[in-house]
Amino acid sequence: MIRFLLKGLLNDKSRSLLPVIVVSIGVLLTVVMFCWLKGIIGESLRMNANFNLGHLKVMTRAYANDEEQMPNDLAIMGSDKLVTELKTDFPDLDWVERIRFGGLIDFPDQKGETRAQGPVVGWAIDLLSPHSRERERFNLENSIISGRLPAKPGEVLISDLFATRFQVKPGDIFTLFGTTMEGGMAFKNFIVSGTIRFGSSALDRGAVIADISDVQLALGMNDAAGELLGFFNTGNYDNGKAISITTAFNARPNTKNDEYSPIIVSMRDQAGMAEYLDYVDAIGSVMVFVFIVAMSIVLWNAGLLGGLRRYNEFGVRLAMGEDKDHIYKTLIYEGILIGFTGSVFGTALGLVISWYLQSVGLNISGIMKNSSLLMPLVARAEITTAAWYIGFIPGLFSMVLGNALSGIGIYKRQTAQLFKELET
Repeated sequence: MIRFLLKGLLNDKSRSLLPVIVVSIGVLLTVVMFCWLKGIIGESLRMNANFNLGHLKVMTRAYANDEEQMPNDLAIMGSDKLVTELKTDFPDLDWVERIRFGGLIDFPDQKGETRAQGPVVGWAIDLLSPHSRERERFNLENSIISGRLPAKPGEVLISDLFATRFQVKPGDIFTLFGTTMEGGMAFKNFIVSGTIRFGSSALDRGAVIADISDVQLALGMNDAAGELLGFFNTGNYDNGKAISITTAFNARPNTKNDEYSPIIVSMRDQAGMAEYLDYVDAIGSVMVFVFIVAMSIVLWNAGLLGGLRRYNEFGVRLAMGEDKDHIYKTLIYEGILIGFTGSVFGTALGLVISWYLQSVGLNISGIMKNSSLLMPLVARAEITTAAWYIGFIPGLFSMVLGNALSGIGIYKRQTAQLFKELET
């Protein structure tokens, strides 16, 4: 039966060509949009995790209450010892110390007078240790615009947009004005080793990357860190493991009433990320549902037109004694064949376009100039395992549904009218 139907579809192009093209286009759009949205959302999640959230974050209870203000006076004391304990208790994660700070940087002229000043937001990370993965997380190797990465204490990176604005070049010296952990004024000279472009307008407007030992010295934070971030060694966030770790760590006795005791917060529980992660999970299902509805309407109309054209064909088949149920079933089988064929072509073309968007990307910096969100300026697609089969859901379902709806007309044919119709 399937072989017979396949020959019929191949020989009658007017019956199969248009539906195959429609299904292919719908599946192509489904695959491309799915991969593109996955890429944008996934890259945004990675940037937020690498820069601010981690997969797990350790803070003091007091620091967590005012986290957005970066209150380093409420930082974790004895951070080196705590990191050692965390690595022992939870070896599946890479634990790192971080200090986020704000301040004012002053660039002097040749006479030592102020030439330019500007506010910055800084990240103190482990830049100089040979086994540190912090450079990789911040993508520093590929983000250098001019100069080089810091190679010794006292050297920092600044955003290229900020450097261009104040006419700063590698080798220039500036003074950082900040606040110590004890609330006093902090002054420290740094050398600009290079400029970088983060790929996020929220960071490129003014950011500094420094080695954590330099910042600890400048801010009077010896053996202290504002945050300890944990990253799963797999590179992907695992909510189940994160929940078990936070539950075990935060349930320790004699710490709940101490505002300086450390707690662990998962990425999902930070900065509204729970809603964001739920959105990531739901976006694929919503998109597929929309395409199923839209394609079903289109293919329903196409099926109705095809049914009208085949009105006499159904009548002849009924007159020859073919059962209505059998005709209806063959129409469904035709829908499966057409849907499968269109889904194969549409998925193949969609993956090719998605691969291009994954490799080259689409520059969206023009609409992100004034954005404060931590989003990539180049939107790239991401081909996942689901991309290989997700197009078959609307492709097959909508075609079968369209044929099923249009095929209802078969049951409305009256056998008594067939010979009169055939005579005319």
